[in-house]
Amino acid sequence: MNKELRERAIDHKCPNCGAKIVFVPELGKWKCDNCKGEFDLETLKKYNNASSAENNKNIEEDIDTNYVEYHCKNCGAKIVADENTASTFCVYCGNTAILKSKLSGKFAPSKIIPFKKSKDEALEAFKNLSKGKPLMPKFFNKSENIEKLSGVYIPFWLYSISSSGNIDVSATKVITWTSGDTNYTKTDTYDVNREGKMKFDRIPVDGSTHFEDDLMNTIEPFNYDEMVDYNHAYLSGFLAEKYDVDSSKGEEVAKKRAEETIKNTFLESIKGYASTVIKNSNINNTIDNIEYVLLPVWMVNVKYKDKYYTFAMNAQTGEFIGDIPISKERAILFGIGIFLVIALIVLFISFLVYKGGM
Repeated sequence: MNKELRERAIDHKCPNCGAKIVFVPELGKWKCDNCKGEFDLETLKKYNNASSAENNKNIEEDIDTNYVEYHCKNCGAKIVADENTASTFCVYCGNTAILKSKLSGKFAPSKIIPFKKSKDEALEAFKNLSKGKPLMPKFFNKSENIEKLSGVYIPFWLYSISSSGNIDVSATKVITWTSGDTNYTKTDTYDVNREGKMKFDRIPVDGSTHFEDDLMNTIEPFNYDEMVDYNHAYLSGFLAEKYDVDSSKGEEVAKKRAEETIKNTFLESIKGYASTVIKNSNINNTIDNIEYVLLPVWMVNVKYKDKYYTFAMNAQTGEFIGDIPISKERAILFGIGIFLVIALIVLFISFLVYKGGM
């Protein structure tokens, strides 16, 4: 690859003034803070600021420079950014000792969902955490507690799977009746079989071991209809983690999710029984397609009373999740309040009974 193409592929600069431009989620465009110019992807391609899909392919195969990898010594996270990004903060553990090195290996995905939710919207979601959470510490969701708020593209594998198989179920029907002073119960057991086929389109599997699976499952779903062809220009102003879960490991997770879903679907079709228990199952899963994509997430690192908390926001849908600490003082007061309310209700009922007996 010649020098001209290499520079054209990684240059995120304003066509008007040459200053750095970044992708702005609320606009769905790139903006220059210097001259306030706004540009769509086609304009950037015209001015050689964004590569085509073919050039992206060449970049992935031929070069390993100009993108850099930030390696956290504390938790091991590897985050990809363009060469203009000055990041010295790990979005996962809050560690500040991050080493910068040249990116090695392939990382360019086939598709990407650009950020739709802005940094301000992520901040507002954090400030609104107190709604409906009476046990949360009083000042926990203050903006000054935020150590870092970062937009990160998380690596994902999407698996399209064809599943087929059958299950053998032991099902029961229970009848009870009374004759004289005796209660009777009759339990009939039936052997029930279900078989069928299902197709799953784009089962997501987190490609990063640093992003907790439970957290990611909660932040789903993403609308994959809004995915676009990957272009490195979308990384401008954001970070992107390099996957460390390869497609073969992710395949096992996807197949397990498909198997559980088809089993549950079979069970839900068995109605009119008191209980159902799977005795045997035979499920076959075939991988039809695998896609490697980047999905947008706002990571919010919070430090409260010398302890770190991590929150994540689906930067497409706005879903905001994370573990919230519980205030011991508020929990005690809440418990006392519940006790007093129950005590008052009991006293009121007792008074009514007493008055009614007079």
